[in-house]
Amino acid sequence: MTGRYASRLELQNLQLARANRTVLEHVTGSFRDGAITALVGANGAGKSTLVQGIMGMLRPVAGKVVCSVPKERRAWLPQQLALDLTFPMSVEELVMTGSWPSHGSFTGYCARHYRHGRDVMARLGISQLAHRPLGELSGGQRQRALIARTLMQEAELLLLDEPFANVDSETVDVLMRVLRDMAIKGATIIVVLHDMEQLAQLADEVVVLRQGHAHWTTPQTILHSQPEVANNARLALGLPGVGA
Repeated sequence: MTGRYASRLELQNLQLARANRTVLEHVTGSFRDGAITALVGANGAGKSTLVQGIMGMLRPVAGKVVCSVPKERRAWLPQQLALDLTFPMSVEELVMTGSWPSHGSFTGYCARHYRHGRDVMARLGISQLAHRPLGELSGGQRQRALIARTLMQEAELLLLDEPFANVDSETVDVLMRVLRDMAIKGATIIVVLHDMEQLAQLADEVVVLRQGHAHWTTPQTILHSQPEVANNARLALGLPGVGA
């Protein structure tokens, strides 16, 4: 990327590996504060590996991740969250756990926490589901509840893996508005996407993972340009290359 902009997350010559096999190398770049960056790549390109490296769950082989966002303000929403849907937890109880990183899990909630939780659920349109068990939710309702938990956490760095997969169009619209509002307020947001229309609507910047490397570009380049990087990005999204 060119120009100067605020960034609290920077990758410096990062190399990541799994089972002694290099997955990504020489990854250098910054994620802009107050922007939504789409992370794209074919299956096996290293999206999950990069996310785990950013979140500190995978130790770099070389280089480093420089992140000034406090750990309690970093959130990762996987595509398939390890939720036991048979566990007797309500939507409200799930949302309230978003306060744990800063508040602690063994401290009772105060009136301020409950007010915040109600405001967050109203924002996501799930107030009426507050006492509904998680196992009774649809995919879209569950995704709204998970995003609500993230809002409860007041995350400043948010990574999401295909948050719009298998949810209804109304939920997609709601989540896009919420993510855009978070970005406007200064959050750094990275979203794994495979849908060109969603990328065009949501992303400010794009990181393309291909053949072990990462390239920073823009949605406009992918949508309208014809250089090699545009074709690589389109192929990474599973789309035909320009002129194909």
